Amino acid sequence: MGQDVTSVAFTREDRTRYRRKVRRCLDVFSLMLNEFPFDAERTMTGLELELNLIDAAAEPAMRNQQVLSSLADPAFQTELGLFNLELNARPRMIAGRGFDDYEDDLRTAVSKADDRARKFDANLVVIGILPTLTLRHTIPDNLSGNPRYQLLNEQIMESRGGDMPIDIRGAERLQIEVDSIAPEAACTSTQFHLQVAPETFASYWNASQAIAGAQLALGANSPYLYGRHLWAETRIALFEQATETRPDEMKAQGVRPRVWFGERWIGSIFDLFEENVRYFPALLPICDSEDPVEILSGGGVPRLAELRLHNGTVYRWNRPVYDIMDGRPHLRVENRVLPAGPTVVDMLANAAFYFGLVRELVEAATPLWHALTFTQAETNFYLAARDGIRATQLWPGVGEIDATELVLTELLPMAYAGLDRFGVSRDIRDRLLGVIEARCRTQRNGATWQVETVRHIEATTGVSRSSALREMLRRYADRLAANEPVHTWSYD
Repeated sequence: MGQDVTSVAFTREDRTRYRRKVRRCLDVFSLMLNEFPFDAERTMTGLELELNLIDAAAEPAMRNQQVLSSLADPAFQTELGLFNLELNARPRMIAGRGFDDYEDDLRTAVSKADDRARKFDANLVVIGILPTLTLRHTIPDNLSGNPRYQLLNEQIMESRGGDMPIDIRGAERLQIEVDSIAPEAACTSTQFHLQVAPETFASYWNASQAIAGAQLALGANSPYLYGRHLWAETRIALFEQATETRPDEMKAQGVRPRVWFGERWIGSIFDLFEENVRYFPALLPICDSEDPVEILSGGGVPRLAELRLHNGTVYRWNRPVYDIMDGRPHLRVENRVLPAGPTVVDMLANAAFYFGLVRELVEAATPLWHALTFTQAETNFYLAARDGIRATQLWPGVGEIDATELVLTELLPMAYAGLDRFGVSRDIRDRLLGVIEARCRTQRNGATWQVETVRHIEATTGVSRSSALREMLRRYADRLAANEPVHTWSYD
């Protein structure tokens, strides 16, 4: 959920001051894009992973603070719920054997965290939504202690002016009202970061938007929420609804949601930051003491703290990032489409597919987004969120096509070529993209395995849905350490 803040009550003057400051930051950012040398010599990547803790009954374990204290590792941080952790992998290049380095580091870190969790009678699970969550787990008292989460909860609920309705229609229907953003803690994701130059940012963002549907179809891993079988990637619908700041009247007026696919292809990263400022009021109007004009005029690198904080409260599925490392500014695309899990190798296969495919699309002579409309890309995204690996997609020159066929015939060859452009070792490329191919041919990803396993348990044992979900989650968690891709898992 972004950077830390301190607890504070906001006044009208705070909001006025923040509005002026964030616009001043936007003006400085525009100047920097035209004149400032950004760090873009090396194509660095990053990966964030959100994790869950469960107890012996396979229910959420509210013990993140104990586990974090035991870990004493800055790579691990709190997330929204007391049953969540976040792991930030060290940024690196994927050329050569970079993916092997990621795999070693992630497996070591996850194993270490799981070992520490066991000291507090808990286990680590890497999954999009814990299927054993109930409404009694997602309450305000179970938000993590960081004041940012309480502030966000207060500001979002105040903006709504009432309780939060959640209505998701999938294989079954969930229809509830909640009094906080705590259900959003159910959503745990894998986030990929790709550092790019200012002049190529728009192409990388457009490419990321164009393939979001294919990514979701392949990687869906969140079919259950509060005991109901909903979408293949229910996390998408839940995140949109659990952080909804607009009352019904504002929706009727066409006010844009803060969890947003977007509405157009862009020509510059500035378009996205400008939209953030133009369309969205501040949730956390906290001003920094820095004067960005003064810093830039003096030859320094401004933090643009207000612009970055505001950007962190607009939840795009592909988010623009301005950051500073070792005194140099850089830009990143943060790809937030995919859920966590099921295993490290599955997540790195997803990463290889994403990084390779966007690179090849950006290098293409004719941009895909000149033929694919933005509305079609958005439609593909929601079709894949609902139907997962069995979704259809709309594609230029092809029309309606099964997502798996689209990947096998069109997208996977481009991902291979893109990884070659990055200089990824061929054996690593073939292994990771081979996982993607096998998923398509078996029609099995995390979501389908969860659903079929629950059906198998219910059919063979006659137990209740809640018991079947607990047993399924135990089997799922037991497979994490083996690191075998989900398409190889059996249902028993």
